[in-house]
Parts: sequence; structure tokens; C-alpha cells
Amino acid sequence: MTEIADIGYGRQFVDFYDRLFPGGAAAEPAVGYLAALHPGGDAPTLEFGVGTGRIALPLADRVGEIVGVDSSPEMLDALRAQLADRPRPVTPVHGDVRDWADDRRYGLVYCVCGTLSMLLDPQEQQRVVTAAAARLAPGGTLVVETHNPEFALAVLNQGRARDSFFVPYPGPDTGLLSYSTIDVQNGIWHLAHIWIEQGRSRIATELSRLTTPDEIDGYAEQAGLVPVARHGDWAGNDFTGVEPMYVTVYRAPGDK
Repeated sequence: MTEIADIGYGRQFVDFYDRLFPGGAAAEPAVGYLAALHPGGDAPTLEFGVGTGRIALPLADRVGEIVGVDSSPEMLDALRAQLADRPRPVTPVHGDVRDWADDRRYGLVYCVCGTLSMLLDPQEQQRVVTAAAARLAPGGTLVVETHNPEFALAVLNQGRARDSFFVPYPGPDTGLLSYSTIDVQNGIWHLAHIWIEQGRSRIATELSRLTTPDEIDGYAEQAGLVPVARHGDWAGNDFTGVEPMYVTVYRAPGDK
């Protein structure tokens, strides 16, 4: 295994990550979608980019054991704190999703919330999908959710290379101010955020690669997986090309 590459996402975002991406009812569509794909029985589940456990914790209540891999010690500490408050069958693992491996096979592997796109090199994205495929049991399922490049450019940035926008959040004087820059030629999206809450602010930045559905299909094909479905949201609606994110489902052959 290579040295674990921590891009610093957790250090910047951990204090307000659960405000940006709340659990509970907001996470329920994703949790329900993933639970429906679990093969049942004692088959374990693997999450690449587990973060603070927004998905893994409620999903474990439904499907049992989940191994959650993340490169951010800060995110994993936040997950462990939640497990200390309420134990559930989730195992946090500090690891590199590009080549993470163990000696187990999983009925369900998932990588959501744009985690794959935080790797800026197509070859490294391929490594993630290949590593996920290698961990699947025969007939197991891989789910990938990431940003839709067309939405980022045409809707968020309104066709411009640079734009800014403010998203209010519940609570007094609370919201997210974002400065968005898209390098169209290289397919790189840079976001600089100012999180404002009750008169205080925090600054965080992130880089992601605008990864097309065809590219992810190519990674999956090279890893020996078969495409099953693509949706525009966790409700299972068809992907039309204008949605902020897209969800793709792949399956491993049944005769591994």
C-alpha cells in the first residue's frame, strides 16, 4: 500500500461538515437506496470515504457490519466519537482508497458525495474503482455518486469560468458563501468556501475533477464490472444530464 495521502479536507471541514451535509432525514434517501442494494444475510459492506459516518451509521442499523475507509484522521475521530456515544457495527479505518485492500469480500461497496472526484488524476480514479471491484463478492454491487460536470458549469457557474453564490442554512446568520472557478480545459473545479454561523466564519477550499459518467463507466469496465443503473438522485429518478449529482450502480460477475 502507498503512503496514505491526506489532502487536508478533514482538517478544514470537520468542524462544520455535518452542517453542510446533515444526516437524519436528509441522508435517508441515500441510506434507503443503498440498503435496498445490500444482498442481505451477514455480507459486510465497505464505504470508501466514510467521513463522519453520515451514511454508514444509519446504514449499519439496517444492513449490519460496515468497514469505513478514509484518509482524514479528523473525520475518523468524529466518527469514533459518535460510535462511542452509540455503538454500531461500523469499523473506521485510516486508509488510502486508491489501493485499499484486505482479505474479505463485500456484498456492497459504495463511494459517494463526490469522493471519487476529489482525486484529480484519471489514473488514480481508476485505481479506486479497481480496488473497490477487487473487494466485491461474486455478484456484489458497487455504487458511485459524484458531481455532474454539466450542472457545475451551466447551472452553478452559469456558463462562466468564475462565479460566486450564497446558500443560507437553518439558524440565525448562517450560510455558505462559495467562490467557484472551473478550469474547463483541464476539467478541474476549485471551490473556496466561507462558512458563516452566528457572526463567526471559517474558510475552507476544495479541488475536484469534473468526472463524466462515460469516464466512470470506463473505469468500471476495465475493473471487470457490469453497469446496472444510473440515476439523477437517490430517489431513483432517471439521470437527464441537468442534475447536480449522479449515481451509478455496477455489479461484479457472479462467478468470481
